[in-house]
Amino acid sequence: MDYSPEVLTIAQTIQLSLSPVFMLAGIGALLNVLAGRLSRVIDRARALEAAPAAMSDEDRTRRAWELRLLDRRMTIINRALFLAVSSAVMTCAVVATLFVGVLASLHIGQLVAIAFILAMLLLIASLSCFMIEVSNSMEANRVRAELMR
Repeated sequence: MDYSPEVLTIAQTIQLSLSPVFMLAGIGALLNVLAGRLSRVIDRARALEAAPAAMSDEDRTRRAWELRLLDRRMTIINRALFLAVSSAVMTCAVVATLFVGVLASLHIGQLVAIAFILAMLLLIASLSCFMIEVSNSMEANRVRAELMR
C-alpha cells in the first residue's frame, strides 16, 4: 500500500504554514499601498506633462525638476513592487514545499528554511525601497523657501 500521511501530520503541516500565510496577507496589504502610491505618482506626472507650454523659465525649471523626481519615484515603487511580489511567490513556494515534503516523506527542512529566509530578505528589500520612496516624496512636498518670505 502507498504511503499516506496521517491526518495529524497534515494538521501539523497546516499549522506550520500559517505564519507564511499571515506574511502573504501583509505582503498583499503592502502591494495595495504601493500600487496606490504608484497610481498617484503617475497621475501627478501626467498633470505636469499636460501643463501649458507657455510658462516662465522658473516654472519650467521647477516642472522639469518635479518630473525627474516623479520618474525616480516611479522607478523605486516599481522595484518595491517587484521585490514584494517576489517575496510573495517565494512565500507560496515555502508553503508548497512544506506540503510536498510531508506528502513525499522528504527531509527538506533546510530547503524550506532557505526559501523562507529568501522570502524575508525580499520583503526587507521591498520595505527598504518603500522607505526610500516615502523619503523622496517628501522632497516635492516641502514648501519652497521663496514662498515663506
